[in-house]
Amino acid sequence: MAAPAANLKINGERLWDSLMEMAKIGPGVAGGNNRQTLTDEDGEGRHLFQDWCTAAGLTMGVDQMGNMFARREGTDPDALPVYVGSHLDTQPTGGKYDGVLGVLGGLEIIRTLNDLDIKTKHPIVVTNWTNEEGTRFAPAMLASGVFAGVLEQDWAYGIEDANGKKFGEELERIGWKGEEEVGARKMHAFFELHIEQGPILEAEGKEIGVVTHGQGLSWTQVTVTGKDSHTGSTPMPMRKNAGLGMAKMLQLVDDIAWSHKPDAVGAAGHIDVFPNSRNVIPGKVVFTVDFRSPDLDTITDMEQRFDKGAREIAAEMGLGIELEKVGGFDPVTFDEGCVTAVRDAAERLGYSHRNIISGAGHDACWINKSAPTAMVMCPCVDGLSHNEAEDISKEWATAGADVLMHAVVETAEIVE
Repeated sequence: MAAPAANLKINGERLWDSLMEMAKIGPGVAGGNNRQTLTDEDGEGRHLFQDWCTAAGLTMGVDQMGNMFARREGTDPDALPVYVGSHLDTQPTGGKYDGVLGVLGGLEIIRTLNDLDIKTKHPIVVTNWTNEEGTRFAPAMLASGVFAGVLEQDWAYGIEDANGKKFGEELERIGWKGEEEVGARKMHAFFELHIEQGPILEAEGKEIGVVTHGQGLSWTQVTVTGKDSHTGSTPMPMRKNAGLGMAKMLQLVDDIAWSHKPDAVGAAGHIDVFPNSRNVIPGKVVFTVDFRSPDLDTITDMEQRFDKGAREIAAEMGLGIELEKVGGFDPVTFDEGCVTAVRDAAERLGYSHRNIISGAGHDACWINKSAPTAMVMCPCVDGLSHNEAEDISKEWATAGADVLMHAVVETAEIVE
C-alpha cells in the first residue's frame, strides 16, 4: 500500500464549523451538550449528520440498533470497506467533542477526498454508533457491543432508563430503528478518533496519541446494609453504620489501585445513601466500584482483593453486604498493522506523538473483536471530559483528523 503524500490535509476550518453546528443541537446549561441517546435531540443530531452525508454523496445504512453507516464507494466492488467513526450521543452534562469529533472527523475525510477527487480501492464507511455513553441506558458501548456479538440484541431492547422507558421502544419512537441485521457487515479495518479524556498528551506537549491498548474495566455494585438510627441518641458501640462501612471499603479500593501503580486505577463514582438525612445514621448504601487496568491479571487481583476485604470489613462491623458484577470488559490490544498506520501517519505529517493506553471504554474496544482496529487521540484541555467545560483547540482537532485520514486512506488504498 502506498502512503498518502504528506501534503494531504483535511480542511480544519470546515471540520471546526461542523463541530460547532452539531453543538447547537441539545445545548447544555453551561456551554456543553445534553444530547443523550434516543432523545429527540439525538434524533435531530442524526438527521443533521444524515443531511451532511447525503450532500457528500454517501449512501446511508441503518441497522436494528440504530447504528448509522454512511458509505463512499471504492473502485473494487469486492473489497471490504474501511470503517471510521465514533458516536454522537453525549452525557447529560457532556462536552462538544467526546465522540462527535470521531464521527465528524470521518465525514471530513470524505469531504476532503471529494474535493481532491481522490478514489480508493476499498469503500470508506463513516459510522455513528448508538448509545456509546450508556448514561441513559446502561451499559456503555451498547450498540457496538451487540454488533460485535458480546451483547444480546433482545436484552438491549429491554433495558430501561430511569423513567421506565425501554431502549427498543425509544429507538422506534425517534425513527432510527433500521432493518439491517446487526453485525452482518464485514470490515477491512476500523479507525476511531477521540479526545484523550485524560491529561497526558497536553501535559507532555504531544499532538497525537497512538493508542496501542485499551484498559480493561470491572464494575462491581456493592450493597451494604446496617440499621437506620438517630445520629444523636444512638451510642457509638450500638451503631450499625452502613455509611462508615462504605467509607472503609472506599479506602480499600484506593489502596488496591495504588498497589498496582502506575497503570491501574480504582474509584467509586456512583453512590446512593439511604435515607440520606442529616440526622439519621445510614442504614443502607449502594455504590459501584470501578477498577481499570490494561492487564487482565491485575483486574482479577483487584476484584478478588476487594471482594475479600469488603466482606471482612462488613463482618467486623456487623453489616450485611452483597456484591454483584454489573459490567466490564477485558483489556484490548489494538491491531499492530492499524496502529502502525496511525504512527506512520503522525510521523509523515510531522506531528509530535507518543504511544498511549486508553483509560476509557470506546466503541473501538468492541469492534476490535470483529475487525483490525486502532484509535487516534488528540489532547483535551486539563484532561477534562464528561463535563460541559470539555475543550480542545482547532489545531488539535485538525491534527487528529489529519492523522486519521492518512491512516484510513492508506488502508483503503488510493487508486492512481
